[in-house]
Amino acid sequence: MERKKGTSPLRSDAERNRRRILEVALAELTRSADVPLSVIAKKAGVGQGTFYRNFPSREALVLEIYRFEMQQLVDSAAELLETREPDRALREWMDRFARFAMAKAGLADAIRQATSGPDQPAKPGYAPVTDAAEVLLRANEEAGTIRPGVSSDDLLLAIAGLWQIDPRGDWQPRVARLLDFVMDGLRVGAPGR
Repeated sequence: MERKKGTSPLRSDAERNRRRILEVALAELTRSADVPLSVIAKKAGVGQGTFYRNFPSREALVLEIYRFEMQQLVDSAAELLETREPDRALREWMDRFARFAMAKAGLADAIRQATSGPDQPAKPGYAPVTDAAEVLLRANEEAGTIRPGVSSDDLLLAIAGLWQIDPRGDWQPRVARLLDFVMDGLRVGAPGR
């Protein structure tokens, strides 16, 4: 996990604790924005001291979940391009984007609470996600697997329907259909087809 400049890397056990807290917090805060932090610590199997050393406030925890999930999505673009054909990498990245969207939708209340006050920090911006999408699109354009000239803004607008899907329901089949439609549309007019 990326750390802020000037801080030492976490020991592996500390890193595991931090990741476990983030995983449990994502699940719990998705269910209820008001879940007590002590419940998250207990379910993550860490003591209160460990929990608060990593996340001194609810706001810090919520924003770190959001940032962490976004960074995982961003990092996956390059990882997928290293191991998949460009069109498979793009389609799998869209699946990961959908999981990020569903997690964000589930955390909407918690994010709103963490960022709504006058002295609260702002939610991280989307520029890294847009940049990751751009890398995938350019790799596909070079491979001739999608139509030329599609921008990351075009792609993100085309998959914006994800935000209308209820994350508490059986969203996976609907998302798969939606993303298959988008991928089919990207392939129309591709020079390599």
